[in-house]
Amino acid sequence: MYKDEALKLYRKLYLTRRAEEKIGEEYFKDGMKTPVHLGIGGEAIPIGVCHSLPIGFKAFGTYRNHTLYLTMTEDTDGFFAELYGKVTGSGKGKAGSMHLCAPENGLVATSAVVASTIPVAVGVALANAYRGSKDFVVVFFGDGAVEEGTFWESLNFACLKQLRVLFVCEDNDLAIHTPASERQGFRTILDAIGGFKCYSDEADGHNLLEVISATSQMVKKMLEHPRPGFIRFPYLRFLEHVGPREDFNTGYRPKPDQSEMNRLDPLLAYEQSLLNMGCSEKDLLSVQAEVRKQIDRSVKMAESAPFPDASELYQDVLI
Repeated sequence: MYKDEALKLYRKLYLTRRAEEKIGEEYFKDGMKTPVHLGIGGEAIPIGVCHSLPIGFKAFGTYRNHTLYLTMTEDTDGFFAELYGKVTGSGKGKAGSMHLCAPENGLVATSAVVASTIPVAVGVALANAYRGSKDFVVVFFGDGAVEEGTFWESLNFACLKQLRVLFVCEDNDLAIHTPASERQGFRTILDAIGGFKCYSDEADGHNLLEVISATSQMVKKMLEHPRPGFIRFPYLRFLEHVGPREDFNTGYRPKPDQSEMNRLDPLLAYEQSLLNMGCSEKDLLSVQAEVRKQIDRSVKMAESAPFPDASELYQDVLI
């Protein structure tokens, strides 16, 4: 990987991390008008996957979607305006954190309803196949989604029709507060999908370079011989299910010691990789300064922007 490409990836990684840290700093001032599901700890997954997909892919996600949105747009102006409920937001202040989208950038939809975007993604992949297009579709979801019937129905249909759709499981081992051991009756997710006619793999979701490697290999297979792909990326969710705070003191999961937290931090891991490949501390600090300035400006703009007019209530909806 060339230095310029590596630093562009770092910018996306730091942009998402700093954006969510900024949410933590501002959230309890009561200016933001939406629940927030922060993705700190899992940022490498959407960034690495999207980096590895062919140009023109379409993406679908969940309510923990900040990294996906910022990866595909780098639009902090629309992002923060949406969180503040302002008309300049990506959804005109009506979508909130959990339904961010940017169809013009390939991010078709995200949703707060577990597993609900999976069949939609498969439908887009079917439309691509019908038109003879080789375009890719990717859908991100948590490990809890694999307990929904719609996931298995969608996977089955995609395998039957040999569709180019990549299923990406962002596996934090939790459905809100319940670990997989108390929810899942199969040995592992990969064992459970082993009988389906799809490619499958797993890689460390904390490591951006491993995410890129696993996804690139999967894409190569899917391009050569069309069929769905499934990749599981385990990671540690650093913060509470919803909200900007830690919740290790609530008792449902132990907090790793600091050395383990550092090891599982995708930002720290990638910074070390950059230094090892010849980037300097000055390179990283330059990216950080630029990103901080961008985010501070976006927050100020969001705070001063107007709320949508009441006439917007029935616009952009099907009634």
